[in-house]
Amino acid sequence: MAIETSCDDTSVAVLKNGKMLANITANQEIHAKYGGVVPELASRDHEKNILKVFKEAMSVADIKLNELDAIAFTQGPGLLGSLLVGTSFAKSLSWSLGIPLIAINHLEAHIASLYIEHSSIVFPFISLLVSGGHTEIVLVEDYFKFKRVGATLDDAAGEAFDKIGKMLNLPYPAGPHIDRLAKKGNPKAYSFTYSKVPSFNYSFSGLKTQVLYFLQDRLKLNPQFIEDNMENLCASIQHHIVHYLLKQVEGAMNQFGVYDIGLVGGVSANSLLRKEVEELSKRYSGKHMIPSFEYCTDNAGMIAKVAEFKYHQKEFVDLGVEAKARF
Repeated sequence: MAIETSCDDTSVAVLKNGKMLANITANQEIHAKYGGVVPELASRDHEKNILKVFKEAMSVADIKLNELDAIAFTQGPGLLGSLLVGTSFAKSLSWSLGIPLIAINHLEAHIASLYIEHSSIVFPFISLLVSGGHTEIVLVEDYFKFKRVGATLDDAAGEAFDKIGKMLNLPYPAGPHIDRLAKKGNPKAYSFTYSKVPSFNYSFSGLKTQVLYFLQDRLKLNPQFIEDNMENLCASIQHHIVHYLLKQVEGAMNQFGVYDIGLVGGVSANSLLRKEVEELSKRYSGKHMIPSFEYCTDNAGMIAKVAEFKYHQKEFVDLGVEAKARF
């Protein structure tokens, strides 16, 4: 059994012999009115949801407590208060049932989401991990051998979507709304510049500033500018972010001579990004791997998949293990 509580999704999964018996997630709607995750509220809702989600996962998986062989949990990175809820719950289960405890790195788990539905993995491959809290390019050389070759120097891509969405008066989280509206807009209606960063890194703070000043100038001339041009704005902003993400990925592919691509993280649900990753891999005669939507956002299924490998290697931790907001 695996538990994921790194941010604002409470999730419990059950994996048996490589088959996902249950992957239950409770979302927290309370953050929408604040335009972002409020850490204290997130941890409180995890406390309310964890037992309910646990019981539902057990019911869906149709198993009993004495059938569990190990308990896995997200150790970090993430919001410390949220992580503590999952960590404490997992440690209690491990102690009461007398079964091993497995600590999982959240970012490694996102990459492992590829292994749930793709059984024939060929290493190495380039993984783009892009979410609300993380944006990284990782050279994956084996199941537990990673080399980070690029990362955001400030905000994550998902955070940029959400903060720009707030400027456009879109609900939180804004990413899905931008994706939907962009389908009817012109991606070349407006253009923005890219921040100059070393190697294959990213910077999204400059884009937010550009969009803010751009909107302020246009709104002075037309107070209805955003409403009148919403679809074109969404299409242009989404095109810019996706093109930027893959421009750096392509550079890393050529640098390392690796042309298979894995796309993971919450933003991997974006329809344009999924399409462009597929086209990029085809241009280089490579393969692309993208999880189904269930495994894109934070979920315990990906935690369970990493734990499966660690269980067979007997990589267990004792009850003194602590949650870690950063690694």
